[in-house]
Amino acid sequence: MATSNKPPPKPWLHQAWETGLPVAVLLLAFLILWYGAAWGMNASAAVERVLAPTGNPWTWQDLLATTWNMERPVLPAPHQIALDFWSGIVDWPLDSPRNLLFHVAVTGETTLLGFVLGTLLGLVLAVLIVHSRTLDRALLPWIVASQTVPVLAIAPIVLVILGSLGMEGLAPKAVIAMYLSFFPVTVAMVQGLRSPQVIETEMMHTYAASNWQALWMLRLPAALPFLFPALRVGIAASLVGAMVAELPTGATAGLGARLLTGSYYGNTLAIWSALVMSALLGLLLTTLVAATEHFALRHRRQP
Repeated sequence: MATSNKPPPKPWLHQAWETGLPVAVLLLAFLILWYGAAWGMNASAAVERVLAPTGNPWTWQDLLATTWNMERPVLPAPHQIALDFWSGIVDWPLDSPRNLLFHVAVTGETTLLGFVLGTLLGLVLAVLIVHSRTLDRALLPWIVASQTVPVLAIAPIVLVILGSLGMEGLAPKAVIAMYLSFFPVTVAMVQGLRSPQVIETEMMHTYAASNWQALWMLRLPAALPFLFPALRVGIAASLVGAMVAELPTGATAGLGARLLTGSYYGNTLAIWSALVMSALLGLLLTTLVAATEHFALRHRRQP
């Protein structure tokens, strides 16, 4: 009877400890560095604004406590950001512009619409490029060149043009989000649609399949593993585009508008809270795409 040389599986608690310990150490080191940076960057302002005007003697402990609890710090301490973030969620009604979730809903709507439009545009362009050598040579270089133009430069132009056509509100911002999200989908799908081997394409010709039948039955299924990683990149790019689009419009709602308002009034806590919320929103959206990928491709992983 053959015996297996595999070591016995480790208990789940031991595995969690081995995985979580390095993460905890890195997180602790990061927090220590952040608190140190907050002390260094806020020290001069703390002395000038808080400690010196009182005329009372102060110690380094007073300076340390002040730098970590200033009302408008240069660099907020992590606990200040956490408290402001929590306050921005629970202390205001959901329809209040002071509630972070209100801004998440506005930016999320633009992000999803831009992502859907960008994905559709990327799919159409990829199909056209794969099936036409002329379009391959004519379109693909311009698609690549389009991403060399900074979105901050092109956003006001797009908003002005679409505004002159009567398109206001959500549509212009979604177009800018689409501009950033279509590129990874296009490039990945071109590669994915061309991934079937020669023997597979020749077999489709043997069965007298049309180009559209070959596209639906062979090329699209083969391109799915290329599509979903591009979708994760595309939805993150769409979020960036949605937030950038809110800046030149003077919008009063959205995470980009929240960042702009915080910079106008020097409210660094509001800026950092919006940044944390945008990071969490991006993580949520990419997780949803990853979950969709898992369910869509699970049959491919089965033995």
